[in-house]
Amino acid sequence: MGDHDNVFDENYEQTDTGAVIRNGREILFQAFNWESHKCDWSGNLECKVHDIAKSGFTSAWLPPPTHSIAPQGYLPQNLYSLNSSYGSEDMLKALLLKMKQCKVRAMADIVINHRVGTVVGHGGMHNRFDGILLPWDEHAVTSCSGGLGNRSTGDNFHGVPNIDHTQPFVRRDIIAWLKWLRSSVGFQDFRFDFARGFSAKFVKEYIEAAKPMFSIGEYWDSCNYNGHDLDYNQVMITALNADGHRQRIINWIDGTGQLSAAFDFTTKGVLQEAVKGQLWRLCDCRGKPPGVMGWWPSRAVTFLDNHDTGSTQAHWPFPANHIMEGYAYILTHPGIPTVFYDHFYDWGDSVHDEIVKLIDIRKHQDINSRSSVKILEARSDLYSAIIGENLCMKIGDGSWCPGTEWTLATYGCRYAVWQK
Repeated sequence: MGDHDNVFDENYEQTDTGAVIRNGREILFQAFNWESHKCDWSGNLECKVHDIAKSGFTSAWLPPPTHSIAPQGYLPQNLYSLNSSYGSEDMLKALLLKMKQCKVRAMADIVINHRVGTVVGHGGMHNRFDGILLPWDEHAVTSCSGGLGNRSTGDNFHGVPNIDHTQPFVRRDIIAWLKWLRSSVGFQDFRFDFARGFSAKFVKEYIEAAKPMFSIGEYWDSCNYNGHDLDYNQVMITALNADGHRQRIINWIDGTGQLSAAFDFTTKGVLQEAVKGQLWRLCDCRGKPPGVMGWWPSRAVTFLDNHDTGSTQAHWPFPANHIMEGYAYILTHPGIPTVFYDHFYDWGDSVHDEIVKLIDIRKHQDINSRSSVKILEARSDLYSAIIGENLCMKIGDGSWCPGTEWTLATYGCRYAVWQK
């Protein structure tokens, strides 16, 4: 709990991952949605790489790159096959080459919590992996998901064999595969899927061995609700939720040896309630932003939606008529902001161009993951803040202006940004 950045980063070992985290100027792009497998996705993205680069994104999160029995890629089987529903191995490598030429890092979606077997083994489950590379037997599968391995070190992903990361042979093989993705395939960044499913200490081991430039964990935990209403304080200590929502994400980051960032689900949950006329939620009881961003901004990857929360799944969607307020918030604030493909390319040129303008202002004013935030107003219809020294913003229906020393940089429906 508290302000981690000032303590940790000054003495952090000079590694590639550390350099990216210390720089703090990442702007991420999620380059797919839940339906992307239905077309030539690698080819589609290759045509957009120049625009992605020109718009200011530093890294693009791509869909799972390997063979899967589900077309979206999240039920992997043959990890060394790069022929997927998104395109062939040759198409993927052409996309990665184009990204390298345009200086946009490629982020691989690493799905290593579970793996679907090729043949039936112990207990009548598909928990053997005969006939493909990494031919594990049932000892690679946790006992709580039908295997002969040890109990899981995290939450169970139901319905499929969960990988037992306590097995040395499993970790050896995963490390070799991650190194192959880095050195032979051409991925530079990693996103760890379902990070709640196995201990963060294994993520630490994998990062140390494979040395991605940047890593993010998907530690998706439910926010605290009182009936249908979101609790104001997502750090609240209760009998059911001892550490609080953002503290659990921070605990996971700590468990990785502070090598990985994490998606800031707390900020998403609070922000999407706040824009519905409850903007007072954007200031916590200490006068700071209420998410992981408020405590450990250099490890907080902020976002509005992804392929799970939005897209056609819409498990937890950001309110559609407030999307630009949301981007005005995360693209002007500390943390590492992420823009979703659907918003950027499917919601029309106006939304695309407004997002690009906000990114340009962020870069021009050198807003980074550790920029200071001074919250000026946080009431039902208005939130305003000064970020860094030379950027000021507001969202909400409330009328507000910072003063004559500020120049309006951009504005839209229920948001405005000023700069000096």
